[in-house]
Amino acid sequence: MATPLHWKKSLWILWGANFSITCGMNLVLPFLPLYIGELGVHDLDDIVRWTGWIVAAQFITSFLTQPLWGAIADRRGRKIMLLRAGFGMAIVTALMGIVTSPWQLLSLRLLNGFFSGFISMAVSLQASLTPREHSGKSLGTLQTGAIAGTLIGPLIGGVLASFLGYHHVFFFTGGLMLCASIIVMVFIKEERKPASDKKVKQKTQWRLFRPLLPVFAASLITQIGMMSIEPIVTVYAKTLYTGAHLAFFAGLIVAITGIANLFGAPTLGRLGDRIGQRMTLVIALVMAAVAFIPQAFATNITMLLVGRFLLGLFIGGMIPSLNALVMKLAAPEIQGTAYGFNTSSLFLGNLIGPLLGSHLAAAYGFTSVFYVTMSILLICAVFVYANRSLDATIRPKGA
Repeated sequence: MATPLHWKKSLWILWGANFSITCGMNLVLPFLPLYIGELGVHDLDDIVRWTGWIVAAQFITSFLTQPLWGAIADRRGRKIMLLRAGFGMAIVTALMGIVTSPWQLLSLRLLNGFFSGFISMAVSLQASLTPREHSGKSLGTLQTGAIAGTLIGPLIGGVLASFLGYHHVFFFTGGLMLCASIIVMVFIKEERKPASDKKVKQKTQWRLFRPLLPVFAASLITQIGMMSIEPIVTVYAKTLYTGAHLAFFAGLIVAITGIANLFGAPTLGRLGDRIGQRMTLVIALVMAAVAFIPQAFATNITMLLVGRFLLGLFIGGMIPSLNALVMKLAAPEIQGTAYGFNTSSLFLGNLIGPLLGSHLAAAYGFTSVFYVTMSILLICAVFVYANRSLDATIRPKGA
């Protein structure tokens, strides 16, 4: 058993590492379409298509390789997998700064997905180090590191791109990831436990996942809806704003949803404790869909920023509510695997969403993406509302 000092120390080290990694991953997103333009793609429709594929590419290989890395972690340890992800992504991200064509950038994004899994492995490692009675507080605190990085990263990226240029931001990002990985390598100690043989129980355990299937489906649909807009929001902003600080506003447009998250997530969390996670998720999905209305009808950058802020207020209730449903519906002996399946559902949504949004924008215009996204979220809200089985709770063994 880890000493209190040990698990608390690891918590804050991994918090800083999660912040650095997610900050780095989000640094490049605001100006990615503009960077693609510098690589020789000038037609607006082609830029939108390339952006969709390049954003989605990382999730293709992430989705395919996560089960492999999880299996290796069970045998070899979580820390080594954490370092694999950190060092691998640092090198590949730095290489993105020297590409000369969109094909090269696409290939490196695919390779980056192969090395991904830092955040999920950090959560798994911290969970193994934390006493059970402190696990909720510990993992909840750890998650705020990733949220903070997602929030601050796009804004920093927009500022750095304005002053350093796009290429140098990739070098900066690679260096940031490298530092985070070195700190983890030096200061984190993993307490290995021999893996138990679960092959005998596998056949009977699969039936325990049946109550979780609606949660996995909701995670997939929700993430498709939320990610469909990401590849085109910067290009859409370019049609509304023609000033000299486009890179800064591109970063602000992405970051403002995270700012709103800081206000919305705690409020919706308290609401979930009172009325249940299912109804909270329904409310969040419906209101997020409504928040796309001012974005679809925006005539200036201010309207777009207001719509993105309103969207962020309700995004904060979605993924946490889904994770809470996994915790409540999964039997104790399958919770780790259940979270793994839920993460895979989110990765699949991250893959499908950008492709859907970029191709809709290229074929039918920007506003079509907003309408389709609204429809997806509303359909998901109806699906969640109709599945009253999500209100059930699995009681722990011996309870």
